[in-house]
Amino acid sequence: MPSVATAPLAAMITLAVDCMGGDHGPAVTLAGCRRFLDQHLDAELLLVGMPDALAGFTHPRARVVAASEVINMEDPLEVALRKKKDSSMRIAIKQVKDGAAQAAVSAGNTGALMAIARYLLKTLEGIDRPAIATQLPNAVGGATTVLDLGANVDCAAEHLLQFAVMGSALVSVLNDDDNPTVGLLNIGEEAIKGSEIIKRAGELLRSAANAGDLNFFGNVEGDDIFKGTTDIVVCDGFVGNVALKTSEGLATMIGGFLRAEFSRNIFTKFAAIVAYPVLIAFKKRVDHRRYNGAALLGLRGLVFKSHGSADELAFSIALSRAYDASRNKLLDRVQARIAHAAPLLASTNRPDAITLTPTD
Repeated sequence: MPSVATAPLAAMITLAVDCMGGDHGPAVTLAGCRRFLDQHLDAELLLVGMPDALAGFTHPRARVVAASEVINMEDPLEVALRKKKDSSMRIAIKQVKDGAAQAAVSAGNTGALMAIARYLLKTLEGIDRPAIATQLPNAVGGATTVLDLGANVDCAAEHLLQFAVMGSALVSVLNDDDNPTVGLLNIGEEAIKGSEIIKRAGELLRSAANAGDLNFFGNVEGDDIFKGTTDIVVCDGFVGNVALKTSEGLATMIGGFLRAEFSRNIFTKFAAIVAYPVLIAFKKRVDHRRYNGAALLGLRGLVFKSHGSADELAFSIALSRAYDASRNKLLDRVQARIAHAAPLLASTNRPDAITLTPTD
């Protein structure tokens, strides 16, 4: 958990929070905001949402920014992007665009969040598609950063190269490591394996490594994510999302196992009691709530996505990730890495980006 800031305080970090998003809305987001504020004395929050729904929350480092609409989980992209122009999600992201906040956080509809963020903030020069990146717990006591997690189901090799460059910048902030290792997710470690897209991506990543743009380890397999073989694993959004959901299900399975063992006969109960401290420690390690908060990389501003079903703890951690990224100037680091890799990115035959052109 993040430590409480101590005096003298650094410059304040301001986050814009979509308080209406997610499965639970203000009932969870406001509790998460209070927990976050108690742990970060150098942070302030812009609570975006319907004033009546937020009226009961008071804090000296939080103020309400009014929004009259809410994007629901089932809203089509067309509605979220073109119709609900005064939604709490859009107003939160606009705070970043206008410079009122360093980052925005939402637990709302992922597709809508990506589309609105991309429309308002635009992509960085040299990046065709933003990617969603988060950390998954690994066996060496840390976490592996995986991207993309669902923003881009179909990716070209050039997109995977861009993800690797952006992921390296993110991990340099998270781990204070300027040379994190990058693995390309494949069906085997050998360079000759995989689809033509993966083989081409491997070639581009090796070229980037030779140019000093990133630290490419090579191909990795699915179990390497949880072994912690590399700091970063790059894949398309379809595969990444499956890996994410698998990780989230692990803690649920362990919790179910503990309940089942304690409900059996005296012998299994005794065995469960003996193993309980180890099992609880393991359950805590793989608790997806403690890794909540995915970064939308490749935009001209910082946006973080909380899980829609996040509870108070999970949502506060998503806020903490946005705070850390802002405090450590993640956007500047991403831009610096992209600038360094610009010759290679420009030399690849990048496919045209999919452009969103909603009406104002």
